[in-house]
Amino acid sequence: MAKLNYVTLMSLDGFIGDGHYDWSLSAKGSTEFITDVMRPFGTYLYGRKNFETMAYWETKDAAAVEADHQDFVRVWQAAAKIVYTKTLKSTAARRTRLEPEFDPAKIRELKAKSTQDLCIGGPTIAAEALRNNLVDEIQLFVVPTTIGSGIPVIPVLPRDSVLRLELIEERRFSEGWVYLRYRVLS
Repeated sequence: MAKLNYVTLMSLDGFIGDGHYDWSLSAKGSTEFITDVMRPFGTYLYGRKNFETMAYWETKDAAAVEADHQDFVRVWQAAAKIVYTKTLKSTAARRTRLEPEFDPAKIRELKAKSTQDLCIGGPTIAAEALRNNLVDEIQLFVVPTTIGSGIPVIPVLPRDSVLRLELIEERRFSEGWVYLRYRVLS
């Protein structure tokens, strides 16, 4: 059975911004590491806003981008994408299908059938997946900057819920970036 991983960049104050990553400082070696984290995923699950941000990579020619982003472009373009949206009616993005709603039963089925792990991107659908006990790992890239507002990394879990995590990997980068990988226990 495939694992579902929530992978995201976040500010030190717990936000992912508001649809852009202009606040994200670069760190030496981070792009290569992020690419290695993303490489095993066969399918990316996105909300509309996160997909529209990431779709930037869809039309990029790997040879035309900075050297440290070339492999990321190839990895991102090769993966299948499922976008959960009520407003987006079509997309020109290859290997991409649109779904009108996030259905936990379909995600369980996808996990059971998939031969590669899955990545969920976008805090709103990640929270939905967490509420339905679908997420196996949370992988955070913490950028040492505060942005004061935006979308919380994990928005609105039920009031009485406790999310227990086990730290299974960590890594430090230049400029103060930190990678934290957690297994979801409950």
